[in-house]
Amino acid sequence: MLNDVLEINGRTLKNRLVLQPMEGCDCLPDGSPSELTLRKYGKAAKSGAGTVWFEASAVCPEGCANDRQMVITEQNVDAFARMLDSMRKQSPTDQTYILQLTHSGRQSVRPIVVYRNALYEKDRPVDDDCVAEDGYLELVPEMFEKTARLAVRAGFDGVDVKACHGYLLSESLSAYDRPGKYGGSFENRTRLFLDCIRAVKPALPGDRLLTCRLGVSEMVPYPYGFGADEQGRLDMTEGDRLIGLLQDEGVHILNVTVGNPYFVPHINRPFRRGPYVPPETPETGLKRLEDIETHIKREFPRLVTVASGISYYREKVLDEAEKLLSHGACDLVGIGRMWLAYPDIYNDYLKGAVERRKCCLTCSKCTELMRLDAPSGCAVFDEYYRELYRRLTK
Repeated sequence: MLNDVLEINGRTLKNRLVLQPMEGCDCLPDGSPSELTLRKYGKAAKSGAGTVWFEASAVCPEGCANDRQMVITEQNVDAFARMLDSMRKQSPTDQTYILQLTHSGRQSVRPIVVYRNALYEKDRPVDDDCVAEDGYLELVPEMFEKTARLAVRAGFDGVDVKACHGYLLSESLSAYDRPGKYGGSFENRTRLFLDCIRAVKPALPGDRLLTCRLGVSEMVPYPYGFGADEQGRLDMTEGDRLIGLLQDEGVHILNVTVGNPYFVPHINRPFRRGPYVPPETPETGLKRLEDIETHIKREFPRLVTVASGISYYREKVLDEAEKLLSHGACDLVGIGRMWLAYPDIYNDYLKGAVERRKCCLTCSKCTELMRLDAPSGCAVFDEYYRELYRRLTK
C-alpha cells in the first residue's frame, strides 16, 4: 500500500510516504534557502517519497522562532522557485511540495502569546506586554493569505496552516480564560485558526492543496492546553468537533500530531535518549498515536489523513507504515527524524535493502542542536552536523 498512488483534488500523490516538516534553522537572514537548506531538500527530492512537507515558514518577521527561520517574501520568492525547480529536476517521482505556514507565537524570538500560561511560563517567563491584542490577531489571517499566495507563485503545490505544538494558532485553541472574541467559548477559541483557513483558501487555485498539521491534544492538564482533561489525559471531544469544521471548510489533508515538544516531547516524538526519563514507555506513546489516528479516520473517512511519530521503529519503520495503511489508520504516513538520518530509506525499502545501521536512533541530538540555537540536522549520520554537535557540546 505504501507504493499506491492517491488521487486528491485533481492531483496525484505518487505514493503514500510523506517527509514531515523538519525545521533546519539554517536559512539566510532574509529567510531564503541557504546552501544547507538546499542540501537538505536536494536529498528529499531524491528520496522517492511522494510528498515533501516543507518546514515551518513564518508568515511575519515577529513570528519567527529564530533568526534563521524560513520566510518567503516578495523579495526572495524567486529563490524558492529556483529551489523547487531544482528539486523537480532531481525527483524520480514527480513529488508534491507543501509549505507549512506558521506564526511561532509563544516560541517567537520575542514571545507573542494568546494568554498567560503558568505551566509553560515556569521555564520561559513572559509578561503581560507579550499578550497579543485582538487588533493584532485580526491581522494574522491576512498574513497567512499573503504567504500562501507567495507559496503558489514559487511553485508549491499546497500550503499547511499550522496549528500544533503550542504555536500561535494552536495556543489560541486553549484560550479558555482570555476575554473577548478570541477566548472563552469553543467558537471564540477556534476563530483565529478557522479565519486563517478561510483566508488561505482563495489563494490556492486549481489543484493546489489546503492542508493542516493539527495538534489534536497538547496532553497537558486543562486549562493549560487543548484536548485534555484536568489530569492531562486525552479528550477528543473538541478535537473531533474542530476536525469536522476543518472538513466542512474544505481542508484536503489533515496531518495528525499530539503533544507539545517544548513541554512533553516524548508524546509526539517517542525517543530512546532525551532530556528526561518519560513517565511512559515509547510503545505506550506509539499505541496512543495509532489509536488517535484510527479514531479520526473512522470518524472522518472522507478526510485524507497523515500518521506521524513512527521513526522510533528504526529499520521496521516502513513496515509499520504499511501496517498503519492496511489497518485503515490513515491514508498517508509521515516520517520526520528518520528522513534526516536516512534520506534514502524508501528507495532502499523498495529494493529490500534497508540498513539498520543508517536508521535514526531517536537520540534527540537534532533537537538538541536546535535548542543550542544552531542549524539542525542528524548529528549521528551526517558529518556536518556531527562535527557541529561535537564542537557545541564538548
